[in-house]
Amino acid sequence: MEEIPEFWRTEVFHPLSVHFPIALLLAAVVFKIIALKYSREMWERGGSVLLIAGVVSLWLAVFTGDLADGIVSRKICDPTILKEHENLAWTTAWLFSAGLGVDLLRQLKYPIFKNMLFRLVMILLLLIGAGTLTYTGHLGATLVYQQAAGVYTPSGNCAEFE
Repeated sequence: MEEIPEFWRTEVFHPLSVHFPIALLLAAVVFKIIALKYSREMWERGGSVLLIAGVVSLWLAVFTGDLADGIVSRKICDPTILKEHENLAWTTAWLFSAGLGVDLLRQLKYPIFKNMLFRLVMILLLLIGAGTLTYTGHLGATLVYQQAAGVYTPSGNCAEFE
């Protein structure tokens, strides 16, 4: 009789960590767009806090994805999707990190960083990042739901659950 594997496997840490950056970063983009339109400090600061937390959690998701890659890549049928998922994750992480860098520069007291150009560059980086984040998530879902990446597949008769 086959035994059910331990839940806390290395490849499970990635799906546990990816949902935080998705939620935090998409909310940060919405906050920053609202702040652009209404010029309210509350939306600006809230967006910055969400952006910081989102970027930190995004790099954690990239790290756990790299850990899972070595395990999952040997068990899936089409590893090209996994490679594209990984490459887009790195691109997304750098886009949001650059957006955070511009946002942090805007927090400085120097007038050069306060102009609308810096704000628009930040919004552009965040919007492109949101697009790559969404497609990266789609590829991750494709890996899980079409190729069972990192998923335990029970036997046909489910005998291991008896």
